[in-house]
Amino acid sequence: MAQPARTSVVHQDRRYVGSKETLGYILFDVAGGFNISDYGERYIYDVLKIDLSLLAIVNGINSVWDIVNDTFIGTIVDKTRTRWGKFKPYLMITAVPGTLLGCLGWLMPYMFNQDPMNMAKFGMYLALAMIGEGLGTFRGISVGGYLAAITPHPVDRTRLIMLTQLLSGFFGEQIPGILMGVFIDLINNKVVKWSMRGTYVKMGLFTTLVSGTTALFFLFISRERVVQSVKTPSIMQTLKSVANNKPLMIAIISECLSNFKIGVNKTNYYIDVLGAASIKNIVGIPGGLTSSLSFLYVPWARRVFSTKLLWIVGGSFSEFLMALVFFFGSIGGKGEKGWYRDIWKMIPILTIQEFLANGVLGIKRIIPTEIFNESLDYCEWKNGYRTEGVTTVAKGFANKILGSIMNTIKPLWLKALGYDMTRAFGKQDESTKYLLFAFCTIVPFLTSLIGVIPKAFYPLTGKKREAMYEELLARRSAKNRELSNAGTDKPEQQGSECGQ
Repeated sequence: MAQPARTSVVHQDRRYVGSKETLGYILFDVAGGFNISDYGERYIYDVLKIDLSLLAIVNGINSVWDIVNDTFIGTIVDKTRTRWGKFKPYLMITAVPGTLLGCLGWLMPYMFNQDPMNMAKFGMYLALAMIGEGLGTFRGISVGGYLAAITPHPVDRTRLIMLTQLLSGFFGEQIPGILMGVFIDLINNKVVKWSMRGTYVKMGLFTTLVSGTTALFFLFISRERVVQSVKTPSIMQTLKSVANNKPLMIAIISECLSNFKIGVNKTNYYIDVLGAASIKNIVGIPGGLTSSLSFLYVPWARRVFSTKLLWIVGGSFSEFLMALVFFFGSIGGKGEKGWYRDIWKMIPILTIQEFLANGVLGIKRIIPTEIFNESLDYCEWKNGYRTEGVTTVAKGFANKILGSIMNTIKPLWLKALGYDMTRAFGKQDESTKYLLFAFCTIVPFLTSLIGVIPKAFYPLTGKKREAMYEELLARRSAKNRELSNAGTDKPEQQGSECGQ
């Protein structure tokens, strides 16, 4: 008689995180996206007013500082062992100062005039950026490690990520961005008499305070479940474990090459060419359906398709569709007759693009996160210890070097396109408008293709991945039993000594 096929331990539905903590996990993710960051550049251009050349200097200095502080903060985190865990102390310590710094950044328009060359304003913006970067490094490293350590089982972890991405929209994650786009259009078209400065400041302060409070709630109700090794690895052991971590190296190379992608924010195209920031909200409505459905098939896709295929498709499909948008938008040529200038032609085209692109949004969001988590598990599998801090730094180090160069020249690049922040709403040159369109559609697709090549060599798939998790889960169970026995044996020994 045929025996039923045994479900691999990797695909068994094991749950460690309860309902309350799962809700906190979702709200923590919502807090990270509950902001108006999509309009961050417009805040600088339209309200705060910092010259593009000075902004390039800020980006350059802050990028160097980002690289420098990574080298020692990652090591500090990896050496940490406390009764509350490895990462939780840093998340708690940085939460309040980070929130206060964010509020101060939004209040800057009330402290300085709108002179783009105001050096006092430049100095304060630079100081806030550097302090925020230091706190952000502690937080970024700790968040990645904390969320990877909240459950020891890959299926439970995928479930949490899937639920978070699927349900975060229902908790209002995108509401601030939607409202801000509507407010900007109402102000620009003089439908309401609000000031742009006051609207940005109020929305910025509100979202910052809500995000900070929500993040603290999650930290109070959650805990780490992946037990760290008692003995911390040496710096040389840590560096060696990173160098020998092939899944991590593939991810690093891919992200480094992807940094050569050149482009501008689509928000600039919507506002300066089509004349409405809320277009982003309109074209995204039908895509809301496919984005929700895309998360439901992720567990099935993980069982059926290789990680490398899902990684490639999830990362490139949206940009491929934007390249097609460019060809449709270029019908009619440059100037007023071009489709890219006609809001009524572009809305249907962009809506279809969003609808199709969101069909793989679940894969795009979950697979890169899981690849990072798998690289941490791979380190534990090969070496017997986890190095979340240095692994996070290594993953971002080379990436940040190239990224810092691109971020430094980005304002200068925008200036080279002919963009003039002193011009009124919708008054950029015709050549600039076409370049803004091209640089948010086809140019990012073409310049990102080189980053796809390393993904084809990702090694942790199929039987090798299953074998790794079978062995890891057995090890973790044995370690937990050992710690549990040690905890129950100690009082008995003390009691016998007292009896003697």
